Amino acid sequence: MAFKSLASLVSVLAALQVANGAITRRVACPDGVNTATNAACCALFAVRDDIQQNLFDGGECGEDVHESLRLTFHDAIGISPSIAATGVFGGGGADGSIAIFEDIETNFHANLGVDEIIDEQRPFIARHNISVADFIQFAGAIGVSNCPGAPRLDVFVGRVDATQPAPDKTVPEPFDTVDSILARFQDAGGFTPEEVVALLVSHTVAAADHVDPSIPGTPFDSTPEEFDTQFFIETQLRGTLFPGTGGNQGEVESPLRGELRLQSDSELARDSRTACEWQSFVNNQAKLQSAFKAAFRKMTVLGHDESQLIDCSELVPTPPPPASTAHFPAGLSNADIEQACASTPFPTLPTDPGPVTSVAPVPPS
Repeated sequence: MAFKSLASLVSVLAALQVANGAITRRVACPDGVNTATNAACCALFAVRDDIQQNLFDGGECGEDVHESLRLTFHDAIGISPSIAATGVFGGGGADGSIAIFEDIETNFHANLGVDEIIDEQRPFIARHNISVADFIQFAGAIGVSNCPGAPRLDVFVGRVDATQPAPDKTVPEPFDTVDSILARFQDAGGFTPEEVVALLVSHTVAAADHVDPSIPGTPFDSTPEEFDTQFFIETQLRGTLFPGTGGNQGEVESPLRGELRLQSDSELARDSRTACEWQSFVNNQAKLQSAFKAAFRKMTVLGHDESQLIDCSELVPTPPPPASTAHFPAGLSNADIEQACASTPFPTLPTDPGPVTSVAPVPPS
């Protein structure tokens, strides 16, 4: 009996080793350097290295990262089941249509300025064997990995490129009401108000070129080179000034010189449906990372069946750790907060020392 039990145990262990080997077996890529869990991911190593060096300036979290991340959203959100239900094409989601039909979609008001990053990305797509749809989402995820504090985003390939453009007015505008913004996200992919807030984490590394054309590269928080929680702190500070000319559609007063506040961000930070979720990110870097990672994954496969795509997330580098902790910009404090969450007090945070903060524009790449 003892011998039989031992033999059975050995058989079980051997079976587990075989199963584990099958799970972890990797494919040698044709470049002779890299390996991957799926051969379809091998071609992405060259794409990743090329864009890191030649699009993202050697791995920086700069303007082209910000714009590439913006492009992932502007392409993916171009889908509307409610439009499709009327018998009209409602868009294909993350299908590359914004670049394939650049002459049409970049003329939509909400897409003002995205033609610049589309044109910068075009040569990379031309020299690599990758679909436009896959490249847009891949470039956004790789770019974000350069930003301190960012999550390691998921990447999928296998999307079919668009054969027709997305309809106009599928991309929300900064002057839209909270009602219309939430309805648009619900229509596009069943996004909850909490997931909408999570997607807006992207504004922590964002800047505006065209809201106020007199001040291009104006960021939405004081640390646009870091994927941190400052955006959620600073959007709840009392607005006192316009960083440029003022009176621009979709802009409201901001709390800092050199910082631009979108009307939509201001209203979502103060709306009863989203205010507490907004505030919950203030000093919770881990939640910010996990929530954005999940919402980005959902967005990046809009219009596709994820089970039919290939997961190549292993190619995304591990981002640098957070470079700072939650704080008030110098000269401001809890007294400057416009409390909007009715159920939870705003966290007590330290204030940076020194003179009143003034934010520099994001330099062009």
